[in-house]
Amino acid sequence: MANTAKKILKVMLIFLAIAITIAALFILWLTVTEYQPADLETAEIRGTASGKMVTLGEEIGIISWNIGYGAMDKDFDFVLDGGGNTPQADKEKVMANLNEIASTLGAENDVHLYMLQEVDTDSARSYSIDQRGYLGLTQDVHALNYSCKFVPFPWPPFGKVNSGLFTATDYDIESADRISLPCPFSWPLRTANLKRCLLASYLPVEGSDKKLVIVNLNLEAYDDGEGKIAQTNKLKSFIQSEYEKGNYIIAGGDFNQYFPGTLDVYPNTHADIWVTGTLNEDSIPKGFSFVYDALVPSCRLLNQPYDPADTENTQYYLIDGFIISPNVQLVSVNTLDKGFENTDHNPVKLVFSLQ
Repeated sequence: MANTAKKILKVMLIFLAIAITIAALFILWLTVTEYQPADLETAEIRGTASGKMVTLGEEIGIISWNIGYGAMDKDFDFVLDGGGNTPQADKEKVMANLNEIASTLGAENDVHLYMLQEVDTDSARSYSIDQRGYLGLTQDVHALNYSCKFVPFPWPPFGKVNSGLFTATDYDIESADRISLPCPFSWPLRTANLKRCLLASYLPVEGSDKKLVIVNLNLEAYDDGEGKIAQTNKLKSFIQSEYEKGNYIIAGGDFNQYFPGTLDVYPNTHADIWVTGTLNEDSIPKGFSFVYDALVPSCRLLNQPYDPADTENTQYYLIDGFIISPNVQLVSVNTLDKGFENTDHNPVKLVFSLQ
């Protein structure tokens, strides 16, 4: 009997040793293949210049939208948001969502700039669809903020991910930069996590040597709050430096932080699941303005498939919008209520002019 117990224990120890070895090798592989972008990188501009330039006084429409890689639609819930992790959307559903997103963007005839987040280029979770092809205009740029050979979480795992920020426009883009943001995660969690960034696109302004700088962003989501603060501070420093050059600045996207005063409109009754940060006037340079629409929520919690009738468990946020410099004139801003049909965010539309 004692010999049998020893044999069982020995087999268990062997299996444990094998499991530990496999896990160690996997972490080593993730470490060796970790995406480690430079602090500043040039972003490739796709498409052919049209010769169309931004002009002073012209009213221009721009939309910011986190499209959730075409999968986070009304039927989706997510384990990191307290959900049960609904099985990944199938390829047909992802393509249908992308088509509807493209249709929504195309219906806004006065919009000539898109700032999109969570746009996949080659990810297992979106069936390796290059989503830029569905969403582009005359020229576009893409900056990775999530690139990993195999993301082992949540369950089932994401697998290979290549995703990021996408800016598209009918106007000419003179240049574009990927600017790394501080990463709040340490090794080994960092190896399979997002590497957040700013995507700054420089558009020439007709009759001027100044530029319209479009800063696309998606700040930290699942950190302890310090990451959001550090990333917001770097954003503040960057847009201040560009304004001091005389440029026009529009920074927009998914801030993963409440805009000032909106926590009262959309109180967080699910803080035990996910806590956002809160932006305030100190988050932006003096003279800059937050631009957002508090009448319509911009995001929902993915704790369950979308059910607006379930008011107890449906949580809304207002975390998507813009920051504009003093030389940018606000004409209008409104969040387009798409009912979270195709993604967990609503698009936010800004109309502006340059002074």
